[in-house]
Amino acid sequence: MSELLDCRGLACPQPVLRVKTLIEASAPDSIEIVVDNEPARENVSRFLGSRGYRVTEVGREGALLRIKAAKSEAGAGNDAACEVMSQSQLAQAGRQKVCVFISADRMGRGDDTLGEKLMFNFVSTLPELGEELWRIILVNAGVSLATEGHSCLEKLKTLAGSGVSILVCGTCLDHFKLLDKKRVGETTNMLDVVTSLALATKVIQV
Repeated sequence: MSELLDCRGLACPQPVLRVKTLIEASAPDSIEIVVDNEPARENVSRFLGSRGYRVTEVGREGALLRIKAAKSEAGAGNDAACEVMSQSQLAQAGRQKVCVFISADRMGRGDDTLGEKLMFNFVSTLPELGEELWRIILVNAGVSLATEGHSCLEKLKTLAGSGVSILVCGTCLDHFKLLDKKRVGETTNMLDVVTSLALATKVIQV
């Protein structure tokens, strides 16, 4: 059984949510999804992988992107949307799952130059959280931290290399025309953001 979803004109996270609804309702053997922007393509493709589907083809027709996917024998992955260890289980195991939510490119209000330095110092200090640091979410102007030329980029790359998950809002990257300048992390959507905040045992917001 094959299904076609036309997600043109839908804002984040609607394309992912429509794919989620379809898979939960009928789990088709193959799916073709039509989207009209790059963040939607990345988000839908990653979500399909988390639900046991393999992207077999991505075609472009002008502004449209056609994503074709089929069920994978390997099964579901370990994406934010399908993690299952609950907060109570983590607490019983004596483990923290800290999520850092960054929504600006500087820290505090007042002097912008000082604010940028404080943000750099904040990101530089995050390794002190050790293994408790689970995920960093970048939204709004915070997405610039993950882009080429930003002073925080190398610090984020080091964190990613140590196993910290970094999610970068695709809608925000697109808004600021930074999609092609992202150099670390996974382009994400609001479903992943909400799921991550719910799964975390502690959220640090900046």
